[in-house]
Formats: sequence, structure tokens, C-alpha cells
Amino acid sequence: MIPLIVGTLLAVAALAFVLYPVFFGVSRRPRAAAPRAQQPTRDTAITALREIEFDRATGKLSDVDYGELKARYTREAIAAMRSEASANAGALAGSIALPSTDDEIEAAVRAFRAEQAVCVTCGPRPEADAEFCSTCGRYLHDRCADCGAPVEALDARYCSTCGNRLAA
Repeated sequence: MIPLIVGTLLAVAALAFVLYPVFFGVSRRPRAAAPRAQQPTRDTAITALREIEFDRATGKLSDVDYGELKARYTREAIAAMRSEASANAGALAGSIALPSTDDEIEAAVRAFRAEQAVCVTCGPRPEADAEFCSTCGRYLHDRCADCGAPVEALDARYCSTCGNRLAA
């Protein structure tokens, strides 16, 4: 009998706690002013584009949503790049001419691609810190960090030469 009374009292207390705001309202504190939206930078816009590419590749984003988001983020990236370019051009207007040869642009692209993780079978990966390919699971670094031996097995977790663990 006592457990039934205690259970009933707990149930009534829980019900009163849940229904209190419905009957007596809630005091509302004024919200702090939302921070002003900042102009997107080149890096944030490019990161957003990479994220939606990855979300679409993994099936988290439909083609319709992808198209809308890609158009929006592309516009933001272009606007951010143009504003940075005009700011840099204004700062350097009197002193140095900006380089614009194709060879210098190609060198910058090659340097950027060298920093990205690349899978032999799937190509560049959108995750900058990836140890394994998110598509096929292959180890992305072709050599062991300790001994420098080549890693050729698709699912290698340990180096076959020194036994070093290849990824966390």
C-alpha cells in the first residue's frame, strides 16, 4: 500500500511540474540582441562548399537542397573573394603590382592540392585531417611515419615492417 501512495505522489508532483507553465505562464526575460551577421570570409565560404559536397556524397543532402545551397555558398564565396581582392589591390595599389600569370596560379593550385589528403582510387578527400578514405576505407598516407616503409594493403592498420599503428 505504501509504494502505491508514494508512486501516486511522485506522479502528481511530476504532472504538476510539467503543467505549471501551462496554467501560470512563464516569465520571459528579454533576449540579448543577436550578433550582427558578419560578411563571410573566403575560407568559411569554401569550407561550407566542401561540407555540402561531403553531405551530398554521403547521402545526407538531397540533390535539390544541394543545388540551392551550392548556388548560395558559391555566390558568397565569389563575393568574399572579390572583396578580399579589392582590399588587397587597394593596399598594394601604389607599391607592387599583383602577380597574375598562369604559372603562379598553377603553382598555388599545386601547393593547395599537396596539402589535401588523396586516395589512390577515389581522388582528393574533403576531410583535411583524414587518415582513411571515407569512400573505400583505404589508408591515405602511403608511408609509415616511423620507418618510412610503403603501406600497400587497402585495410592496413599497422605497418608490416615495424608494427607501428598507422591511425588512431
